[in-house]
Amino acid sequence: MSASLADPVEVVNFGCRLNIAEGEGVRAAARAAGVRDTIIFNSCAVTDEAVRQARQAVRRALRERPGAEVVVTGCAAELEREAFAAMGARVVSNDAKGLAESYQNTVSPRRRGPISGGLQLEPAGDGPLPSQGHAFLPYSPALSGADHARAFLGVQTGCSHSCTFCATVLARGTARSASVDAVVASAQTALDRGQREIILTGVDLASYGDDSGTTLATLVEALLALPVERLRLSSLDPDRIDGALFALLTQEKRVMPHVHLSLQAGDDMVLTRMKRRHRRADAVALIERLKAARAEIAIGADLIAGFPTEDDAMFANSLALIDDCDVVFGHIFPYSPRAGTPAARMPQVGRTIARERAATLRDANARRRQDWLETQVGRTVSMLVERDGLSGHAENFAAVALTTPAAPGTIIDVRLTARDGDRMIATPIEAKDIAA
Repeated sequence: MSASLADPVEVVNFGCRLNIAEGEGVRAAARAAGVRDTIIFNSCAVTDEAVRQARQAVRRALRERPGAEVVVTGCAAELEREAFAAMGARVVSNDAKGLAESYQNTVSPRRRGPISGGLQLEPAGDGPLPSQGHAFLPYSPALSGADHARAFLGVQTGCSHSCTFCATVLARGTARSASVDAVVASAQTALDRGQREIILTGVDLASYGDDSGTTLATLVEALLALPVERLRLSSLDPDRIDGALFALLTQEKRVMPHVHLSLQAGDDMVLTRMKRRHRRADAVALIERLKAARAEIAIGADLIAGFPTEDDAMFANSLALIDDCDVVFGHIFPYSPRAGTPAARMPQVGRTIARERAATLRDANARRRQDWLETQVGRTVSMLVERDGLSGHAENFAAVALTTPAAPGTIIDVRLTARDGDRMIATPIEAKDIAA
């Protein structure tokens, strides 16, 4: 874990795609501030394990990089500022992490004293968070770097719902969206540098525009006016897929046939206690409609195992949801209580049970995915080649490994010849052979 002399700022992103996108803005802000030998941890707090990993990484950096400035930002830093500051790291809040001023004239508690210009600085652990006075700033699009074939484009942050298990609103505030024009400009930047697939992401992506009177469908239509070849959407709330967005998901070929839904559970009582806005039958019906309109759509889902009060019958309903909704890409994790959330005060089922149930869900999802991948053998698909020239993803997000290398960043037609675990083996084919 080190920063090169050529690049004095190292950014380590944890967690979601939005953090990956925002990490590039963090890097740019720190560079603009002129910092040197600095490592910035852009942390996640979706689970207690995510926070533990951030703490572990910060401790390691403080131990192994005694001369470096160590900064912590992101959701875990927002929720556990005192703990990170006590370690000796500087804390920058989510709202302020993309601002150069957050990194100017700063020093961590272990690097007290004069710096350039002889300015005496106060320890970062004292006083208010840098975000105070910046709270609820308008959101600017966050675009990941040029070092990947795909571009992650953050268009929204925060959440205005009140799911009982989630600490996101505590870490990121209420929902705020970037303007359509600003998002389009960022997308054009990605296209200009040769990235041919754009992935829209956000904390609550389907709520895009609620704060400004527009909609996610309107944004997607604006992006499709650009010469973007592949547009993919991150996790969507099933309750927020309106007619216009449904039509784009099922009828627009440049919108990839891969729909990831924030389902969270498959039992109505658990969904009620989570304060979710859909019910089991709603999820099943939505996916039936999606697949009826566009058969090749692959379904992904977020699922939580071991939510407070979840009994065996409730868990069985969530387990059955994997088959009932044809979930082939599961993002599954055991429930962990987050301080300050209503679910943390509910009767807990215990971490051991939650982990066992999560493992059962993952096993069921793996079997479903492998069965689905077997149906892909023999198909001709289009894939985006990643930077290694040997891997990528098909339109439906199936992972693909090439038998022979192709030019990184290109979109090529391949024939899927076999399944190898959770990925497909593919052979590039010439355009004239596609119909063969």
